[in-house]
Amino acid sequence: MLSLLLRLVPDRDLGRHLLLDEGERVKDVVRHHWIVFVVPYLLVACGFVVFVLGFFGPIQVGWLLFIAGIGLGAWGVYRAAYQHLDVFVITNFRVLKIRGVFEVKIATMPMARILDVTVDRPFIGRLLGFGHFIFESAAQSQGLRDIRFISDPYGRDREIQRALQEAGLRGPAPR
Repeated sequence: MLSLLLRLVPDRDLGRHLLLDEGERVKDVVRHHWIVFVVPYLLVACGFVVFVLGFFGPIQVGWLLFIAGIGLGAWGVYRAAYQHLDVFVITNFRVLKIRGVFEVKIATMPMARILDVTVDRPFIGRLLGFGHFIFESAAQSQGLRDIRFISDPYGRDREIQRALQEAGLRGPAPR
């Protein structure tokens, strides 16, 4: 059902956002870890339960339960779609974060501006296999700072470091 609804959202063609004529190519497209879908799916399940309870209650309250169940389920589907469409893209020139369901927002940071990448793995993240990225740059305000709930964060960090190395922005340590 979610895949049917995702066909209705605006096009997510990455090629439109890349500088293909200058040789930019995608290294990795990172979606959120499965843990971010637990709350939206619980909302959908609770919405279904509230909707069904409307059949068993008095008619004066039943219509309210129907509306509340539909609203709760719709909010859960929207949150699941929002998490599914929130992607982090690593290219050989820059990193991008594309998010939003109906209104798409794109934040980019060129590789040259990345000063430091911090990988944060809380205890529960170590158990379940996710972590968070914190990008540091010289700019005060940036649209791309925290990337949360990334699966295999160390592998993704290696991919970013490899892209920085290939771009000539990081070299071997001087001896």
